[in-house]
Amino acid sequence: MIKSIFSILQVCVLCCLMFLYGSVNASAAVERLSVKGTFLVNEKGEKVVLKGVSMGWHNWWPRFYNASAVKTLKEQWNCTLIRAAMGVEPEGAYLSNPEKALKCVTAVADAAIANDMYVIIDWHSHGLHTEEAKEFFSQITARYKGVPNVIYEIFNEPVKDTWADVKKYSEDVIACIRAVDKEALILVGTPHWDQDVHLAADDPIKNVHNIMYTLHFYAATHKTSLRERADYALEKGLLLFVSECAGMEASGDGNIDLQEWNKWQVWMKEHAVSWAAWSIADKDETCSMLYPSAPDTGWKSEDLKEWGRIVKEVLLVK
Repeated sequence: MIKSIFSILQVCVLCCLMFLYGSVNASAAVERLSVKGTFLVNEKGEKVVLKGVSMGWHNWWPRFYNASAVKTLKEQWNCTLIRAAMGVEPEGAYLSNPEKALKCVTAVADAAIANDMYVIIDWHSHGLHTEEAKEFFSQITARYKGVPNVIYEIFNEPVKDTWADVKKYSEDVIACIRAVDKEALILVGTPHWDQDVHLAADDPIKNVHNIMYTLHFYAATHKTSLRERADYALEKGLLLFVSECAGMEASGDGNIDLQEWNKWQVWMKEHAVSWAAWSIADKDETCSMLYPSAPDTGWKSEDLKEWGRIVKEVLLVK
């Protein structure tokens, strides 16, 4: 009973927030993206590869969720894509503080639209929260209905859930999005931290268009075997999007394996796969791109850790 009342209150809060935030107009300079074969294409049918970065969890690094930081990533890093990683489960994340979550996510999404960028609104969860996700995506899609900049990632990294469970969850959430926006691009998570793309390739979601499946890699851990698994998925016709990647170990720490990172760069270029590097954060770990002393935006070279400098350098190569 208490859980039911809490759920109803969450819906009311979310509806009120969406009413206050209003709707957003599309950017005239950004085209609607769709899928064709195993490629992402623009309105002319030409292949598109998006490249950029993922913000860290909003509940721990909200200071970077600001319009100026997004502008910096567009103008100084050459990002065409930014991922707003809306934490779901930890204390202070969406389930316990939806108001803060919506404020952070919409600040980044609105700034991306204003700067002619694409933005992934990421349900950054490691477990199934079906009803809460349906409520969230129904409301957030209403805000960005018809805006081609916005991409919805409906499940960050399934950990213990089977593909059968993730598939059913995804079908339910996709139906909520499609009830509002018939054309939005949707990213579907795959089991085992987005490693088991072969399972989705053998049993894909049917009768739904404009969906892709997420593959995540950390180059010092995930090497040839994962690329071969991804090759298998592509050969089966599964559309892949690397919504999170980095060069160190899967823990986010340890040494950067530049040799394997470069191999992944070659692989993504060869297959025209879009990607977002993890992450804009200042945690004491290898994958966080910024030092704690870095300002909220307008970062100089001395504000960037080694991984931040590597990613920025790759992004600046056109």
